[in-house]
Amino acid sequence: MHSAFASAGPMAQKTDLSKDLAFLDGKRDEMTQTLRDWCSINSGSGNIGGLKQMHTVLEEAFGELGAVVETEPSTPHEAVSDDGQKVQKPVGDMLRLVQRPQAPVRVLLSGHMDTVFPVDHPFQGEKFLDEDTLNAPGAADMKGGLLVMLQALKTIERSSLADQVGYEVLINADEEIGSHGSAHMLTEAAKRAQFACVYEPALPDGTLAGARKGSGNFAVIVRGKSAHAGREHHLGRNAIAAAADFIAAADKLTGARDGLTVNIARVDGGGPNNVVPDLAVVRFNVRLEQLDDSAWFSKEAEGLVAEINSREGYEAELTGGFTRPPKPMTPKLLAFFNALKDAGADLGLEIDWKPTGGCCDGNNIAAAGIPVIDTLGVRGAHIHSAQEYAKLDSLVERAKLSALLLLKIAAGEIPNPGALDQVETS
Repeated sequence: MHSAFASAGPMAQKTDLSKDLAFLDGKRDEMTQTLRDWCSINSGSGNIGGLKQMHTVLEEAFGELGAVVETEPSTPHEAVSDDGQKVQKPVGDMLRLVQRPQAPVRVLLSGHMDTVFPVDHPFQGEKFLDEDTLNAPGAADMKGGLLVMLQALKTIERSSLADQVGYEVLINADEEIGSHGSAHMLTEAAKRAQFACVYEPALPDGTLAGARKGSGNFAVIVRGKSAHAGREHHLGRNAIAAAADFIAAADKLTGARDGLTVNIARVDGGGPNNVVPDLAVVRFNVRLEQLDDSAWFSKEAEGLVAEINSREGYEAELTGGFTRPPKPMTPKLLAFFNALKDAGADLGLEIDWKPTGGCCDGNNIAAAGIPVIDTLGVRGAHIHSAQEYAKLDSLVERAKLSALLLLKIAAGEIPNPGALDQVETS
């Protein structure tokens, strides 16, 4: 048995919200067509033109809520090019909506319009795997989630409880590359909210992500000296060979702390077989469960770079860092999940959750100090691959779940998740 929340004063009687939720009945076909239309727009993180098109479409769709709609410029993202140069890459702008900011219930709803599929990726079209399963780029991650969010908010706006709910919606365009240009806006918005809902996809069976690992993305630039591989090999300094030493040592750091993993993702550099390569760029990702392990890993990585720099004729530099802190399962967050579980039961849904090594903007929002459930989008699977799919019967299902959760909080049937001092977790 669990108690969704500790007693927070007299509870309101259970409210009949079925008439509010009835707005969503029969919406499946409409939502399916909208999802197909949205997925037909390539909005890869680096496709600025496609992101502008998606931004315009979402601005029009969310504009129907009657909220204040704004475009917030994102900060350019520093990246390392294949030739080892630090460059500034533009990212798409943030779409922001604000509705009733002084309402007693204030929630941040977050999502992203970008996908991992660039314009030259072969996965561009759609395919129905069956009548209930749409295979399309971004169908689950997370254009389906944005649609769930929109319809849930439309339900709120039609309710007699609407005046009790104030919300801020942030839809960024660089989540898939770390939210470097928009994370500061998420943090600021989290400080204005009491709790947050993020619309990443749930698993196919509806299981949600609970605790999440933190994540950092790094690149090591190794410079050596080119030379003729036969005539003057001894004069060269092989950057790829030195980078290989770094790779082998960094890979061994996996498991050196509980839950810490190092994934060497890509190596750029080299050229003709008869030339000693003078450049290598190593890109890698680190996941961790404990916040303190970020400082530990950074020190270890700097030590490995320093070892290369101690070699005559070599220069190495570590770039990047940790951008998503771990999201632990705090007592307040667990209480929020239990409240969602109770709301799901009213809809005949079994809501469960489990920890995951994945991360998202929910990590950054949670770090600002408010409870956040970040897999309230559609049920789906195989995200970040050409096999990505969304379950279409979850479009209405998940919109009802979010709407019911917010309406129950507005009615006082569930205490405000961000306004609790004490919670029960058993």
